[in-house]
Amino acid sequence: MEAVVKFTSQSQGRDRIFRATQYACALSIYLFRNNAESKDLVAKLKSLEATMSAGRKLFRLGNTINSIEAAKRTMQLSDRVLCLCLTAANMTRALYFVCDNTLWARNVGLIRNIDKERWSLNASRCYFISLVLSLTRDVYVILQLMSQKVRDKHFRRKMDAHLNGNPEVADVVVPQLDAFLFLLLESLKSDPAVALDTLKNICDLFIPLDKLGIYQSNAGVVGFCGLISSVIGIVTLAQPKLKIKP
Repeated sequence: MEAVVKFTSQSQGRDRIFRATQYACALSIYLFRNNAESKDLVAKLKSLEATMSAGRKLFRLGNTINSIEAAKRTMQLSDRVLCLCLTAANMTRALYFVCDNTLWARNVGLIRNIDKERWSLNASRCYFISLVLSLTRDVYVILQLMSQKVRDKHFRRKMDAHLNGNPEVADVVVPQLDAFLFLLLESLKSDPAVALDTLKNICDLFIPLDKLGIYQSNAGVVGFCGLISSVIGIVTLAQPKLKIKP
């Protein structure tokens, strides 16, 4: 119970619970959309989804400053690739929050003379760029893990045993591809934080891709991916050791 209280006392914790609820509602609305007996339920879910979305915008009001501070920290990283990717990701995330906060001010009537659609598209563009940069960091870290594994004599023996112990695979899969996939999976298993962050960012990517029209999916896919990424976000916040560093 103490862990739950501590989690919900954080603005990030509440935001992630709201986010998971929002996308769970979106997924449920899609699944029940053609069910005539569920019209009342769908209406309630739509109302709850809108409430969760509005609440999250309020929680994110201070996140622009947090992202700028995070960018200042990542600028000090000695690894140039990580420094570039993370600093750029944090700065574009700060711009996303600026757009998001402006849209919130427009919705509550504090600002009137702005093009809501244009600001929404700009927010999606910034979110998309931030996710691409974060995924670039993930790929870079995964390649480093794979490189370390390849230099490990114990792992090389394990890979040889895997390849030689599954001769039937060679008839179906190119041996080099099998070796690459085995190396990739073993590398991800050795660092669950990287695996979770990569999966989270891939799931999140479907949201701006759909909004920008780059890859049109549907509300069900967006809801499912948003829910998965939200659950991962809750897990990594509750268990800091599963959060990727830096």
